Amino acid sequence: MSDFSEAAKAEIKARGLSLRAVAKAAHYDVSFISRVLSGKQKPSIDLAKTLDRLWGTQLADKLREPARIEQPSPNDYVRNAVAHFLEHDNRHGGDHVASAAKQVWKAEQKKLSSYEDKKRLSDVAEIAEVAGWLLFDANRQEEARQAFMESRHLAELAGDRAMQWFALDMLAMQDVQSGNPGEALRISEELMTNPRVPGRVALLGRVRHARALALTGDRTRALDAVERAQGALQDSISNRDPQWAWWVDEMEVIGHKGEALMSLGDHKAALPHLQKATELVKPNGRGALYYSVAELTALTQVGAWRESETTLSRIGVILESVASSRSRARLKEALRVIERDAPDWLKEHAKEAVLLG
Repeated sequence: MSDFSEAAKAEIKARGLSLRAVAKAAHYDVSFISRVLSGKQKPSIDLAKTLDRLWGTQLADKLREPARIEQPSPNDYVRNAVAHFLEHDNRHGGDHVASAAKQVWKAEQKKLSSYEDKKRLSDVAEIAEVAGWLLFDANRQEEARQAFMESRHLAELAGDRAMQWFALDMLAMQDVQSGNPGEALRISEELMTNPRVPGRVALLGRVRHARALALTGDRTRALDAVERAQGALQDSISNRDPQWAWWVDEMEVIGHKGEALMSLGDHKAALPHLQKATELVKPNGRGALYYSVAELTALTQVGAWRESETTLSRIGVILESVASSRSRARLKEALRVIERDAPDWLKEHAKEAVLLG
C-alpha cells in the first residue's frame, strides 16, 4: 500500500465519507478510486491534486518523492498500463488507446512461459479484459470478443474467479449490444444462479438478463428483472464483491432500465431514466457522451425537437474531448432521424454543431 493510499484512506475515514461520495465530488469512477485505495492501481497526480483542492490537504506531495532506481516488475508494468488506459477511457473514451492496450495485452501474453505463476496470469487476464473493453468502446467488436474470451481463459487458468465473472459479464454486455439475446440470457443466468457469485455480480447478471429479455420483446419479465435489480442495489453490497464491481451503482441500473424500455419500443417511458442517468454520470467524460446520445435517440424517436436541440448542444461540447466510436455509431442513427423527420431549424443546429453535413 502506498503512502498516498494510506493518507487518502485516513482522510476519508476522518471525514466520514463513502467511496461513492468521494468519487462523485472528484468526478472519478468509483472503481478507479477503489483500486487506488486498495493498492491495485497507481494513483495519478491529477487525482491527488483534485483531492487536495477538495480537502485542503497535501496528498500530491506524497507522489513527488524520488522514485527508487529499479526496473519495474512485469506485473507492475501491466498494472500501471491498466491504470493509465482506464483513466484515459474514463475521460476521453476508448478510441485512441484501444490499439495500445491490445498491443500490451498481446505482448504480455506472448511472454507467458509457464502457467504456474497465478498472479502473473491474473494480471495478463486483466489487461486482456481492459483491452477488450476499450476495443468494444472503439466499436472493434470482433477484436473485443477475442480479448474477452482470452481474459476468461487466462482467469480460469489462474483460478481467478472474480476476473472470470468480469469476462463473462463483458461477453453478455457485448451480446446485448450486438442483438444476440440468446447467448446473453445464457451467460446472465449463469451469473445469477451460481451460488459462488457475490450479490453485486449476480445483480449485474440480472441487469444483463433484463436487457436480453427486452430484446426478445418480453416486456413483463424484462421490467421485472431490472426493477428487482434496482430494488436490491443497496442490499447486494458485501465484502465478497470483487473490486471491479464497485461501478455497479444507481446510475448504471437506471440507465439500463431506460435502455431496456427503448429496446421494447417505449421511448417515451425510457426518457426519464436516461435523463436521470445523464444527471448522475461524470460530466464531459465517456459516460456523459454515452447517456447523452442515448437520451437524444429517445428524444428523436418521440419527436421532442426542442429538447433534442439542448441535448445536441451538449453532445457537441463533449465530442471535443471524447472519442468513442461506439457512441458515434449510435449518434449517426439519431442524426439520420433528425435529417429525415426534424424541422429545418434543428437540422441547421445539428450542422452548426458539426454533427450533420
